[in-house]
Formats: sequence, structure tokens, C-alpha cells
Amino acid sequence: MDSRELALKLARLIEEKKGEELVIIDVRGRASYTDFILICSARSARHVQGLAEFIESEAAREGIHPLSVEGLTQGHWVVMDYEDAVVHIFYEPVRKVYDLEGLWSEAPRLEIEEGKA
Repeated sequence: MDSRELALKLARLIEEKKGEELVIIDVRGRASYTDFILICSARSARHVQGLAEFIESEAAREGIHPLSVEGLTQGHWVVMDYEDAVVHIFYEPVRKVYDLEGLWSEAPRLEIEEGKA
């Protein structure tokens, strides 16, 4: 599976569990640590945790495992490193503070058709 396919698979899982305001940023050639950054919001700390746990367990069914998962205990910002794709799940107020989309404003976005990541 190439990095784009991985990013789209993770995006489908985010959509399935009702992650909100999903953005996929293509950082190939711009970042040394990954090819795609996925950013989404959740309605509460519990939703952040549930979304991360769902992504990890469903991806594992297909043999896809993260290198690391950080922030699960607090549930305000979870980072899941799948090497070629890094998932950031934010409790909405925290997302606005860090503004990762702004940091990568010049990087192209991978377009997602509604409901068809």
C-alpha cells in the first residue's frame, strides 16, 4: 500500500467514526518524517479517545500498526504515527490553538469527496 492509499484508508476510518473537519495535507517533499498529515476534530475528549482507539483497532485488522500513539490518556490531542501518514485528532478548542493547517498553508490538500475518502 502506498502512502496515498494509507492516508485515504485512515481518512475512511475517521469518517466512519464521525471525525469532523477532516483535512489531508500532502507534505511529500516538504517534510522528512511523513508524506501525509491528517487532521480532524472531535466533539469531546472521550470522542477523541474513541476515534483514536477505533482507528488503531480497525487498521490493525489489516496489518497496519502505528509506530506510536501519543496523548490518548488526556484526550485533547492524539497523534498517531503511521510513518507515511500521521493522524492528529484534536478536541476542537485545542485544534484552533495549534492551527496545524496554518503551519502547512502552502502544502497541497488531498481532496476528499463527501463520504468517499
